[in-house]
Amino acid sequence: MALGDLMESRFSQAVVSNHLDRYSNSRHSNLNPTVVVRDVVVDAVRDRDSSSDSVAGVQSSHSNMDREDSETVASSTSGAGNGNVVVTGIPATSMAYLPQNIVLTELRHDAFEACTPSGPAESGLVSKWRPKDRMKTGCVALVLCLNISVDPPDVIKISPCARMECWIDPFSMAPQKALETIGKTLSFQYERWQPKAKYKIQLDPTVEEVKKLCTTCRKYAKSERVLFHYNGHGVPKPTANGEIWFFNRSYTQYIPLPISDLDSWLKTPSIYVFDCSAAGMIVNAFIELQDWNPSSSSGASPRDCILLAACEAHETLPQSHEFPADVFTSCLTTPIKIALRWFCTRSLLHESLDYSLIDRIPGRQTDRKTLLGELNWIFTAVTDTIAWNVLPHDLFQRLFRQDLLVASLFRNFLLAERIMRSANCSPVSYPMLPPTHQHHMWDAWDMAAEICLSQLPTLLEDPNAEFQPSPFFTEQLTAFEVWLNHGSEHKKPPEQLPIVLQVLLSQCHRFRALVLLGRFLDMGPWAVDLALSVGIFPYVLKLLQTTTPELRQILVFIWTKILALDKSCQVDLVKDGGHTYFIRFLDSVEAYPEQRAMAAFVLTVIVDRHRKGQDACIEANLIHVCLKHLQGGSAPNDTQTEPLFLQWLCLCLGKLWEDFTEAQIIGLQSNAPTIFSLLLSEPQPEVRASAVFALGTLLDVGFDSSREVGDDERDDDEKVGAEISIVKSLLNAVSDGSPLVRAELAAALARFALGHNRNLKSIAAAYWKPQPNSVLSSFPFTVRNSVSGYTTPTQLSQIGPLSRVGGDSQSATRDGQVSSSSPLATSSIMHGSPLSDDSSQHSDPGMLNDCITNGVVNHAKPRQLDNGLYTQCVSAMCTLAKDPSPRISSLGRRVLSIIGIEPVVTKSAKATTTGGLRVGESSTSSSSLAGLARSSSWFDMNGGTGNLPLTFRTPPVSPPRPSYLTGMRRVCSLEFRPHLMESGLADPLLGSHGVSGSSDRSFLPQSTIYNWSCSHFSKPLLTATDDTDEIAVKREEKETVVFEHMTKCQRSPGTNLYNPIARWDTRFESGARTSLLQPFSPIVVAADDGECIRIWNYEEATLLNSFNNHEYPDKGISKLCLVNELYESLLLVASSDGNVRIWKDYISRGKQKLVTAFSSIHGHRPGVRSVSAVVDWQQQSGYMYASGEISSTMIWDLDKEQLLTSIPLASDCTISALAASQVHGGQYAAGFVDGSVRLYDIRTPDGLVCVTRPHTRRVERAGGIERVVGIGFQPGLDPAKIVSASQAGDIQFLDIRNQSDAYLTIDAHRGSLTALAIHRHAPLIASGSAKQLIKVFNLEGEQLGTIRYAPTFMAPKIGPVSCLAFHPYQILLAAGAADACVYIYADEISPPR
Repeated sequence: MALGDLMESRFSQAVVSNHLDRYSNSRHSNLNPTVVVRDVVVDAVRDRDSSSDSVAGVQSSHSNMDREDSETVASSTSGAGNGNVVVTGIPATSMAYLPQNIVLTELRHDAFEACTPSGPAESGLVSKWRPKDRMKTGCVALVLCLNISVDPPDVIKISPCARMECWIDPFSMAPQKALETIGKTLSFQYERWQPKAKYKIQLDPTVEEVKKLCTTCRKYAKSERVLFHYNGHGVPKPTANGEIWFFNRSYTQYIPLPISDLDSWLKTPSIYVFDCSAAGMIVNAFIELQDWNPSSSSGASPRDCILLAACEAHETLPQSHEFPADVFTSCLTTPIKIALRWFCTRSLLHESLDYSLIDRIPGRQTDRKTLLGELNWIFTAVTDTIAWNVLPHDLFQRLFRQDLLVASLFRNFLLAERIMRSANCSPVSYPMLPPTHQHHMWDAWDMAAEICLSQLPTLLEDPNAEFQPSPFFTEQLTAFEVWLNHGSEHKKPPEQLPIVLQVLLSQCHRFRALVLLGRFLDMGPWAVDLALSVGIFPYVLKLLQTTTPELRQILVFIWTKILALDKSCQVDLVKDGGHTYFIRFLDSVEAYPEQRAMAAFVLTVIVDRHRKGQDACIEANLIHVCLKHLQGGSAPNDTQTEPLFLQWLCLCLGKLWEDFTEAQIIGLQSNAPTIFSLLLSEPQPEVRASAVFALGTLLDVGFDSSREVGDDERDDDEKVGAEISIVKSLLNAVSDGSPLVRAELAAALARFALGHNRNLKSIAAAYWKPQPNSVLSSFPFTVRNSVSGYTTPTQLSQIGPLSRVGGDSQSATRDGQVSSSSPLATSSIMHGSPLSDDSSQHSDPGMLNDCITNGVVNHAKPRQLDNGLYTQCVSAMCTLAKDPSPRISSLGRRVLSIIGIEPVVTKSAKATTTGGLRVGESSTSSSSLAGLARSSSWFDMNGGTGNLPLTFRTPPVSPPRPSYLTGMRRVCSLEFRPHLMESGLADPLLGSHGVSGSSDRSFLPQSTIYNWSCSHFSKPLLTATDDTDEIAVKREEKETVVFEHMTKCQRSPGTNLYNPIARWDTRFESGARTSLLQPFSPIVVAADDGECIRIWNYEEATLLNSFNNHEYPDKGISKLCLVNELYESLLLVASSDGNVRIWKDYISRGKQKLVTAFSSIHGHRPGVRSVSAVVDWQQQSGYMYASGEISSTMIWDLDKEQLLTSIPLASDCTISALAASQVHGGQYAAGFVDGSVRLYDIRTPDGLVCVTRPHTRRVERAGGIERVVGIGFQPGLDPAKIVSASQAGDIQFLDIRNQSDAYLTIDAHRGSLTALAIHRHAPLIASGSAKQLIKVFNLEGEQLGTIRYAPTFMAPKIGPVSCLAFHPYQILLAAGAADACVYIYADEISPPR
């Protein structure tokens, strides 16, 4: 397939799938040819012209495949992406138990908590590719000392001898005329390389004339470079002291001129060319001069002087008549002519060519379509390539990229070295270059020259003959392609890179060169930096002016790669109008969404904190273009299938109107808030987070320095409605399952808190300090907000103090700081003196100064929104402050500190205190948030209900009032001088250097989604990563183990399951609450009520790791599950309060990392204080089911990190046990506190399939003993066969679809059943009792064995059983007991590992 087609095919199908969009492919990634690897989707058969599995195709089939029943899944292949694995003798259930999908393995899960990625670099090391300062040679001084017809005394000439000077025979005309002609010709030869310079010629001059020439040139050139060319063929050689010779006025004497004098006249920057024998003497003298006087007169920077000398100090110039006398000058100024003449004598064509033909080569050097132009082009490419491959990076930049004339001279100097070394003469330069005369690229030049010269006779004879271009560039591109197929960062860089640069100038090679360049840049940031250092930037910048349609996709890709590395290019793009190219591409319907996402990325970088870029893009109507595509106006099917495109449209708009009022107004007028609010339900967390970011930056917080004060008054009325709509949309995201989204919400709420500081502080203060007859008296009556999932107070209009917001305070302010003479700034009021408490009785506690917020003058007019909305915002901020993700809770606390609320952290009161603080246990840690224990409401009015009661840090003068707002406190000093606080949140938040002006945004929690998203484009987008095979092999190994053990399990009677093989004293304070056996290693995981998790190897009896699920546990851990069991498994830890945390690398000591965390339960029943969450995980569908003291089951899609749906329980009771089917995706069973059992299927319209109540009340006891404590699906494919156990001790076997009553009942324990476990494959169930007893039954109800407490010395002892767990694939049972021990029992004495 042609390379261009290959690139196009890759771009069209697989180039840049969303790096975080695995949801559409990962579910069935191994069942089709699309292999999902990390963040790139590429076709398994990469070079196919088309793929049967386009992104859209996978997505459209996704929902159907997920919902297929188990029979279909069971019949599917078990291939791991490398063909079908046929396993004989495995029952139909085997495949149903080996789900193919993987979740939570995206880039965002790698280290979200630990690090904040950086976006494209703005400056620093990355921009080293830019020449520090472009320079040009402004003046050229040509000094010729030929003294024609008089030979210098120290030269003995041979016969015949080299005579030509500038290709003119000086003896062919009168000496004076010859001298003038040679001078003019030399000037003309130099002008081809630098036509704009000022040229001055001195022929056979005196020292005075040279001095005058030098001073005139420096005066004219100012700070530009001066070139001094010296031809000394008519004077003696330079002296050992570094003197060159000139004449006296009468030409009777040679007068020496020290190089130091010349240097003092010409100054710096300068370049010298010395064409004379023993020229190396001058270079040596100059180096000595540099050593004596290393710095320039202007300061400490080194002198910018460059020297080119024709030969070494001990050498004389070649006199052979095959060379001109000024062979060095000829190489520097007419390289093609001298190169071909030199080559002719060595070529096989030398018989058919003579020098006269070379002088008649047709064409112009600047026209690449002619023979002469092509030769010049190839020569430039060859010499550039040699220099780039041989020279150190910095030297290459200085000599070949800083000054056009210097670059040309040094390219030609490489030729001089090659030609003159053949005559035993070695040109010298300062700075010195490594030898290049034997570089193999000269062979390529010789071949290209020979091919071109072979056409020369024909072209000269027939003027109509067509010139055939050389295959040189095609071959070099092929060599570059070979390197791309085999090269890498750790191998030698491709030497053809400068040639690729030259090829971009040619239309016939341009597309292929760009495609190959794109492939090279895709190898990583190192490749981009390498290409930029070669000098690619001006070329690709100029190409944006072309209108060639086939170049658009690859140019957008190349610019994506460049800007992903170096943001500073935004300035060049705007300056050259390049942004319009990308806006047109973004708006083109023909381009694929993945490519348009790249264009959106480029535009986002252009407008990122770059006002000229923002202005230019607004002028080009970028806002309307983006909003049109966000609505899917042009190509709805195409756009909606590519989340990456939606994501970057959001980010582009967010960056465009960030702190830019004019753009915000256009966005609001274009109904942007409504468009973005619809994106908050998109399946990809990155799209949702980007939408939250865009909504947040649409809030104007007064950072725009370009706006006038009067703008506020005009715009405020229109903005209030828009801000209400934005905030309402934002509040929907507070219960989002992805920390990425909630982090953006925190940043957005921080902006809102800053813009509406006074009003939010007043609301917070009103709750904190309730008035008589206010709504606070009637709390906790709250109403659930069905949209955002947390509760809000009902009668907000009754809150008293709001009417007194913003009383007139006369505190003087200047420059945004509180006046030090103001009584508010004195330390006596800062930290709760009697005066401060007393004064707060008479002034509004929410706002002590009308115009100061956080010590910064808020110039914006205060905008009063609806009080109810402010209350919801404060509630949302508090919800974020209690977030299960440490990073989000930290951001949430920073937002709260902006409105003056701060937690006071106290240690656990436990049983020794009844609800008050222990003496001396109060502390104000800024890094932790105890006491804001998660509940449905911010206003936990039952003061001290948790085990971590908190209070405010305001010392009471009057009798203390109840702490109505658990965990919150008002910080008076926060408003004025936050850095004066002795401890707490304000220090790290608002900076320790005092408060700066209103344009300083450093104290706001910053958004990270832009930087996260940028990192995607730095990674390879065109090729698969190398670990696909490794993953497939590992999975195949595990599947083999699974098949072996499953067969044994299904045949095993399980009659010997009482052999204890391990006893582990976990040393938990409160006993083992839940446990889990790892499927592929001898490891058991256990957790306790204090949410401490410990991992133990039961074969080696060693503790592998121990860590706390979080710092301030409340009710213990209710469930442990393994996610991605057949891959690198993750540990899902569900706490009883409904918070779910998922860990990776949890087996390695101290290496555990939090992958994600969220609250799985929202909206508690009124009056309920604890949640008692029940959770289960279903790998097949990727769903997690959660319920508790709420009226529904919440189904979370962990791949999308989103609440999929909420299914009503259809019961007044709450769920006490929950089990998801591991065979049938979307099915789960629930047991209730009243003894009823319900089967649900999310595929049915109302969710509920059937209901029965098998556990009738056996013993009349308060609270009901028929509570279901364990439930699970029986092994096999039957979707309705369930085992349920109640606290009363009865175990019911149900076929719930076919009959309402149990078909089998076992009275296992009398009123003391505490745990139930059902084996995934073997026909075994186990039940545990508080009476230190475990019983094992088969599915026919036969008791197979009993494990009991035995008083004898040698017998195994167990405590009251608290949890049971079977090994998923072996006959192993783990039992956790209240005595903090975990016991492991096996069917055999030494079970297989």
